[in-house]
Amino acid sequence: MSEQQSRLSVAARALEGAAESLRERKKRETRQHISDTATAMFLERGFDEVTVAEVAKACNVSEKTIYNYFSTKEALLLDREPMMAESLRRAFGPGSPERSPVEAALQILTEELASMQRMWKQSQVSVDTGSFLRFREVLDSTPSLRAAQHDMTNRLARVGAEAMAARAGISPDDPEPKIAADALMGLWRIQYDAMFRHFSAGGSLDDLAAVVTSDVRRAARLIDAGLWTFGATTVGKGSREQFKAAGEAALLAGRQVATALRHARSAWAQLQPDRAEMEARLARREAGRGGQRVRGYIDGDSN
Repeated sequence: MSEQQSRLSVAARALEGAAESLRERKKRETRQHISDTATAMFLERGFDEVTVAEVAKACNVSEKTIYNYFSTKEALLLDREPMMAESLRRAFGPGSPERSPVEAALQILTEELASMQRMWKQSQVSVDTGSFLRFREVLDSTPSLRAAQHDMTNRLARVGAEAMAARAGISPDDPEPKIAADALMGLWRIQYDAMFRHFSAGGSLDDLAAVVTSDVRRAARLIDAGLWTFGATTVGKGSREQFKAAGEAALLAGRQVATALRHARSAWAQLQPDRAEMEARLARREAGRGGQRVRGYIDGDSN
C-alpha cells in the first residue's frame, strides 16, 4: 500500500468512526426521547392507563421501534439499567482502581447525583416538586413496576457480584461476592429514598445533594466494616481459602471488640455508685463552704 493509500485508509477509518459515533448519539437521543415522553404520559395518566401504542404515536415511531430500544413497557420508566450495569462493571471489575467495594459504590452514586444536578441546572424548566414526587407515587402504586424494579435490582446485584468475583479470581456464586453485591445495592435504595424524602422539604439543589450524600455515607459506614475483608482481598487475586481466613479473622476481631465493650460497660456500671458518692461528698463540701461564706458575710456586715 502506498503512503497516499495509507493516508486515505486512515482518513476513511476516521470518518467511519465519526459516523458510528453520530449513529450512537442518534440512538441515545431517540431512546431518551422515547423514555421522557413515556414518563410524562405515565405521570399524567398513570402507568396502566397508557399503552405502548400511544407512546409510539406520541413519539412518531412504530411499536416495533419502541421494543427495539426497550424490552418491556416497564423499562420505559426504569430506563437506567444498561448505564448502571456498565458503571458497576467499570467500578468493580478487573482493571478498576484499587479501592474498597464501598468506596467504588460511593463514587458511582456521587457521579449519578452530580449528573442529575447538572441535568436539572441546565434544563430550561425548574424542577417541579409535584412531578418529582408523582414519579415515586406511580412507581410504588403499580405492582408491575415494583416487580420490575425488584428484578432490575437483582440483575444489577448479579452484575456487581460477577465483576467483583472476576477481579478477585473466584466464582460469582461464592457467598462473599453475592452478599457484598446485595449489601452495596442497598446504597442505591438509600439514595433513592433520601432524594424523595429531602426533596419534599424544599431547598436548593446543592442543599439536596448535600443531605442525600450525608445519608448515603452514613449507611455506607455501617456496611463498610462488614465488607472490609472482602475489599482487602479483591485488591489482588483471592481464593476461597483467603476469603475464609479473612472472614474468620474479622469474626474473631468483632468478638474481641464486643467483649471489650461488655467489659467497659461493666466497669462503667461499677464506677457509677462510687461516682454518685463522690458527687454527693463534693456537693456537701460545697454547701459547707457556701455556709461559711454566708456566715462570714453576715459577720462582716454586723461589724
